[in-house]
Amino acid sequence: MPSRKKTVMFASAFFTCVCSFALICVVLATQRWMSSEVHFSDTNSNTTVSLTYGLFSGTCRRVAGGIQVEEMNFQVSKILKDAKTKSIITTIIVILVLGLLTSLLSSGFTCTNAVSNPYQTFLGPIGVYTWNALCGIFVLLAMILFPVNVEGSGLSLELANECGGSLQTHRKSEHTYGYSYWIMLLIILLNIASVIIIYFYEHARYSKKKEQQRPIENAPKDVILF
Repeated sequence: MPSRKKTVMFASAFFTCVCSFALICVVLATQRWMSSEVHFSDTNSNTTVSLTYGLFSGTCRRVAGGIQVEEMNFQVSKILKDAKTKSIITTIIVILVLGLLTSLLSSGFTCTNAVSNPYQTFLGPIGVYTWNALCGIFVLLAMILFPVNVEGSGLSLELANECGGSLQTHRKSEHTYGYSYWIMLLIILLNIASVIIIYFYEHARYSKKKEQQRPIENAPKDVILF
């Protein structure tokens, strides 16, 4: 059976891992990644397309001359035509699913260590470090790829064109990242917290082990021989 201190430390890490797992589910399920205002104009009028969307779906509202003329819901995968923007969205989804799996594995490892002392080295702290690190890396990649798709590949502009039909000349776009996006930052912090908790436990255990070895190291030779 593990010591009380180990149980408390690994149970705390288990809690942060479970929170990370739940938040990745929220990120995938909610569609508040981005809110964009895409402005078009021609010689006669100005048109603004307001978009709120996530990885799977979104809403589009078209305003021409200050009057709302159309509002619709859309599926991101169905209306995207450009292979580059579509492939990046797919990549983000796959990366987050991998993050979900690594977070689940990390939860399992911390729970196992909270109630037992695994014989295999990888099932111990090393495994917890590995799965938390991978989860954090996957989520960080998703945080990087999504702005690249919006700012670099013109994701919002393409969605606005597809939702609004044939529009005028594009003037400018304004983007606001929603809570579904920023939750990923919290997920990374939770993964870091899990690693820190286990590190402190390992450091304390190592220090205690060294303290127990000192009396033998400092003892006289005749006492050691005896």
